[in-house]
Amino acid sequence: MKLIKARIQNFRSIDDSGEFGIDQVTCLVGKNEAGKSAVLLALAALNPHPSTPIALDQERDYPRRFLTQYQTRHATDHAVTATTTWQLEPNEIAAVEAEMGEGAFKKTELVISRRYTEAPEWQLSINFPIIIEHLFNSYKLSATERSSLKSASTTNELLSILSQLGAPTNKHTELRQKLETWSSATNRIKNILKPYLPTFMYFSNYDRMDGAIQVQQTRDLATSGQIELESRRGQKLFAEFLSYAGITLDEVLSIATYETFDARLQAASNNITDQILEYWTQNPDLSVNVKVEAARPGDESPFNTGTVARARIHNSLHRVDTPFSERSAGFVWFFSFLVKFAQVKSADKPVILLLDEPGLTLHGKAQADLLRFFDEKLAPFHQIIYSTHSPFMVAADKLSSARIVEDQVEYKNGRRMPLGTKVRVDVLHRDPDTLFPLQGALGYEITQSLFIGKNTLLVEGPSDILYLHALSEALNTRGRTKLDPRWALCPSGGIDKIRPFVALFGANALNVAVLSDQGTEPAP
Repeated sequence: MKLIKARIQNFRSIDDSGEFGIDQVTCLVGKNEAGKSAVLLALAALNPHPSTPIALDQERDYPRRFLTQYQTRHATDHAVTATTTWQLEPNEIAAVEAEMGEGAFKKTELVISRRYTEAPEWQLSINFPIIIEHLFNSYKLSATERSSLKSASTTNELLSILSQLGAPTNKHTELRQKLETWSSATNRIKNILKPYLPTFMYFSNYDRMDGAIQVQQTRDLATSGQIELESRRGQKLFAEFLSYAGITLDEVLSIATYETFDARLQAASNNITDQILEYWTQNPDLSVNVKVEAARPGDESPFNTGTVARARIHNSLHRVDTPFSERSAGFVWFFSFLVKFAQVKSADKPVILLLDEPGLTLHGKAQADLLRFFDEKLAPFHQIIYSTHSPFMVAADKLSSARIVEDQVEYKNGRRMPLGTKVRVDVLHRDPDTLFPLQGALGYEITQSLFIGKNTLLVEGPSDILYLHALSEALNTRGRTKLDPRWALCPSGGIDKIRPFVALFGANALNVAVLSDQGTEPAP
């Protein structure tokens, strides 16, 4: 199934987001406190991945200003939090039609929604006459056997008629027993499609692996379920790294020989290091090492007793290793994300990744590397929905995949009244502050491609560009040599800006030529 549309309601700052489209990679852009995280968390609760068990809580998640009115506003049923529309894939349609008959669906889209305290609800567009005819043919009912059933318009009505037949034939009995195992055609189709429904894995910018764990304590927390607490995220990620290495916490404590699990830890560390170096261009001299050893009594609690697992980062350039927790926040986040993603790669079920402010602590160039990782490693296999307010996390060539998230207000009698968080596609009609990341991404892209090229002719102002183009065209009409189109003409803003420009962009190995008139002031 592919998620194609979503709508969030009755969740935190969101009264009704409105329906918005979902692409293979969708970027939610908005200011701080606009409600981007709320959108992701509401989606995550629809069908959460086991490693990120997001749950709905009415008192915590229902819009607080309406909480006392909950029973009045939702008298007949619990409030809906997320409504999603999915496009069925050909193999999923084939799986249903193999049992229900060709043409069993009126539409190959279905809607799945989630309420407070309820399991997801499925809405299917089913062609019951096709299904009933397929059942008749499958059991080879004769014309006489069919005649008593012809008034049925749904499988539930068919089951009711079969249950009331005075003298059912053997085929009638077999068909009735089949329908009883289904409960209903809708329920049966839902059970066929359930394995194809993706889970939602939520990963926050604040999910970062701890640099060390006390193994016995971590095992006890995992056994009791307390490791799922928000305050234990880093500890849980370390345990998940050990799992990625193929070693359980119990095995760490029970394996008698050092080489047995050291080889596994080294293999997992090397694998993660290779992935980091492919998409971490900031420092190619780093490698990850994980060691398990007896605690030292002089260390702080809880690392002064039992068995301790530590992650360390080795820098081959400076020939030094440091604790994982002392590395840059950006590197720690990226490593932690790769550990989390390792679970997705080994999962049998499809997963949609919900990334809350990914790469927030990364340098702008590293954020571009992260987008490349999304496109090359994740997007071919998983849908991604991520939030950001960084212009470097917005792909300038994919602005159509961006969604604007705003916490909107209206004025009534001079007072600001909340309308709640809205998600929109019409980016040209939004708040300028909200649009800033999109404008920044587009401006950066234009700067890189329009004004700055591999060969750049630096002039003082826009008027110089006009004169040069006019002169070039005049030469061309006379059959003489015009400006080579491989050179990009870039205005510097004045002769005093030329040196800063060359200093700023010279590191990009550009061929820069300067055309300037004579200045009256001394050179800076």
